[in-house]
Amino acid sequence: MVYKWTEKYGDPNWFINSKLGMFIHFGLYSLAARHEWVMTLEEIEAKNYQKYFENFNPDLFNPKALAQTAKKSGIKYMVFTTKHHDGFIMWDSKYTDYKVTNTPYKKDILKEVIEAFREEGIKIGLYYSLIDWNHKDFTIDGYHPDRSRINYEQEARKDIKKYQQYIKNQVEELLTNYGTIDYLWFDFSYKSKVWGDLKGKGKDDWDSENLEKLILNLQPNIIINDRLDLKRGVGTHEQYQRNKSDSEEIVIWEGCQTLNGSWGYHRDNDNFKTPEMIVKMLIDTVSNNGNLLLNIGPNGRGEIDNKSLEILEKVGAWMRLHSPSLYGAKGSELNPPQDCRYTMKENKLYVHVFSWPYRTLTLKDIPKRIKYAQFLNDYSELKVIEAKTLNEDRKAEVNLDNELKVLHIKDKLDLKTVIIEIPVKKPDVLVPVIEILFEEE
Repeated sequence: MVYKWTEKYGDPNWFINSKLGMFIHFGLYSLAARHEWVMTLEEIEAKNYQKYFENFNPDLFNPKALAQTAKKSGIKYMVFTTKHHDGFIMWDSKYTDYKVTNTPYKKDILKEVIEAFREEGIKIGLYYSLIDWNHKDFTIDGYHPDRSRINYEQEARKDIKKYQQYIKNQVEELLTNYGTIDYLWFDFSYKSKVWGDLKGKGKDDWDSENLEKLILNLQPNIIINDRLDLKRGVGTHEQYQRNKSDSEEIVIWEGCQTLNGSWGYHRDNDNFKTPEMIVKMLIDTVSNNGNLLLNIGPNGRGEIDNKSLEILEKVGAWMRLHSPSLYGAKGSELNPPQDCRYTMKENKLYVHVFSWPYRTLTLKDIPKRIKYAQFLNDYSELKVIEAKTLNEDRKAEVNLDNELKVLHIKDKLDLKTVIIEIPVKKPDVLVPVIEILFEEE
């Protein structure tokens, strides 16, 4: 299988095989606890937003424990917010005073996070917002919290080239001071957006071509997402899952999903997805040749809420038993049974059963003879009945649960059809997975 990719960036195979990542939104907005876009949603002036800077002190933040939780959940790479749209910096940058080391916390959070996740063998991704509502040379547009308080004389004095250099300086710090960075995740371009006289921003505003050259000069093996407005990089879909009908072309992509609809900590948002929904979303993503980047948002003290931890724990419990069906796997061109998803790896086909059928599961157009079938959760064998056996007569006797049952076949089955006998009771896992091993050709 060949994935569409640009030769400009590093080898994406580690990313393609990882399948599950952790997005971490953490910053001043964690104190506000009402959405990471709170500054613009409520049109808060910088002087009124300053209280979050003065009180930022996540004393219970434990990056080692977070990294261990991620690993137990099956996470293979993480993406950490180094700077969000409010412009607050989560490392000890020398190009601004608006940074974490000047808050009561004092320490370089980014350094702590990278060291902890790297120790667990998790790949390192860094999020960096191209938007900055704190920088004096960032021009006001329709997303800016000051959009209703524009001083046009002050706007005329802004120099976008100074802001472009600011971005380059900080990206250089990120790619120089923290070792190998595997993935750079920019957010975001919006050139087509127009709000009256206010216009959105794109590659010319970020000087994306030269920014990309700087990045690849510093770390040539890095991969980058698609938000520099250069029409290349990892495809990133927020709260949206790509499917096969989107394009016949196989691209490298990830579905970025929250647990409850908010990226940053939102105290009053209780609209959580269930662990089963998350697992099904992950399976569906991998079956369509993508990754799932699953977000968590620490609160103002740096802890993860209990509901999020419970979801991660249950996802991790499922992954402990079923990850072989996802890591290194790809989607299949075969059409799965109703309410099922296929993934493939080497000489194996994995059937993820979303809705439990009664007694049998019929697989059509199977191209090879099946050597063995089993549940992944306990490696218990499953009986496979081939169409050839059933076609010996218009009705075939099949032994199910030690009782003789009659399976009526109205028409002869295609020779590529197989029937798998399954127990009446669904295995006690969120989504059962059947592993099918084909005979070697």
